[in-house]
Amino acid sequence: MVRVLSALLLIPIVIGVVWYLPPGATTLLAAVAAGLAIVEYCALAKALGIEVQRTIAAVTAIGGCIAVGYGEIPFDGVVLVTLLAAGTAAVAKGQPAPGVLAAAAATAFGLVYIGVPLGAVASVRTIGGREAVLLLMATIVISDSAQYYTGRAFGRAPLAPSISPKKTREGAIGGLVFGTAAMIVGGRYVFPASSLVMLAVTGLVVVLLGIVGDLFESLLKRSAGVKDSSALIPGHGGILDRIDSWLFAGPAYYLFVRYLQT
Repeated sequence: MVRVLSALLLIPIVIGVVWYLPPGATTLLAAVAAGLAIVEYCALAKALGIEVQRTIAAVTAIGGCIAVGYGEIPFDGVVLVTLLAAGTAAVAKGQPAPGVLAAAAATAFGLVYIGVPLGAVASVRTIGGREAVLLLMATIVISDSAQYYTGRAFGRAPLAPSISPKKTREGAIGGLVFGTAAMIVGGRYVFPASSLVMLAVTGLVVVLLGIVGDLFESLLKRSAGVKDSSALIPGHGGILDRIDSWLFAGPAYYLFVRYLQT
């Protein structure tokens, strides 16, 4: 019940911002999500014995999200600042240590893993319209639901047993079929000039990368020995637990919307 209530609260907020407010509001929402996700990311890194520079990671991830999503900040500048800040912070400690490279790399990785993908999703609102964002949402939600129910009904073969024991190959196939179908059906209205083949390929790629993104975050959590990235959302875990699929599927969809749909 708590899980359902949380979803009933969050989903209308996201849809309302995307549908009724100007594109900048979607970018702002993405930047807030990036900031919250970075806090969880830093906690996971700490559990893995990696001391991420939280302020640098948060500022650069949020900056990267805004740069990609809204375009008011030059993205190359964000990347350069990230590299310089991460390296300078490592030198400022003044102590050689075996984990110095891992700490600097993990600090910079927050930009790539969280900031840029969320900015790409926000940018879809600007270049593709609100319908394009909701199509991505629908594809991921339908795929996730199909994976769960297909896996429960027919699941036998584990997909990645050492990473996520409950996921099955049958569930993944169900997610691919229904998620791709959602992209094709919805895409005929959102992108009427795109061919069925292009929409099918886009759906397959988006769903596949969504599964990879889910497994990647599960890999981080299992490596850190935790069940959820946080307890921020009752019944759902943390922000990272809710957007893990988006972080890999979003950039692929952005590339389609910006460069491939005709």
